[in-house]
Amino acid sequence: MVDFLSLIILIVVVLIVIIIAASFVGIYNRFFSLKNSAEATLGQVKVAMKKRLDMIEQLLGAVKSYAAFEKETLTKVTAMRSGVAAAGPGDLNEVEQESRSILGRLIAVAENYPDLKTSQTVQNLMGSVRNIEDEIGRQRYTYNNIAQQYNTMTDTIPSNIIANVFGFQKLQYLEFEEEIRRPPKIEF
Repeated sequence: MVDFLSLIILIVVVLIVIIIAASFVGIYNRFFSLKNSAEATLGQVKVAMKKRLDMIEQLLGAVKSYAAFEKETLTKVTAMRSGVAAAGPGDLNEVEQESRSILGRLIAVAENYPDLKTSQTVQNLMGSVRNIEDEIGRQRYTYNNIAQQYNTMTDTIPSNIIANVFGFQKLQYLEFEEEIRRPPKIEF
């Protein structure tokens, strides 16, 4: 009888260890699932920001024939576009601010030249910029939601124990300045 009781206790202990191990693996995998989702979404933000910079460069080409525009602006756009791929969330905030500033100046130039406002090329490019602005907003929203889930796991029990053991650090949110959060007005 004692051997039967020992066997039952051993089975219960083994089942508890298996359940704890399965929970541990599940939490660990959830961390990596969220991390990979965040990285993929951040990649999409970078792609959208690169598209925006491409559109700005095309707009520069379109307005160049109507107004003398600073060569420095084109150089900045080219440099920002090449830097987007390696940028982290904090760096993207800076790229966001600068690209919106350039876009605002382009819009001001377009508004000063009535022929430019009616140009089909400029109108098409402005429509593309609007679409890209929406895409950046959606991707930023998605990234920040994933980061929130990940960061919550690093703060709550029992997942915070696993986060501490494996050194999982909180993800940085994509936060653009309040002035920058509003898409630029590109109505003519």
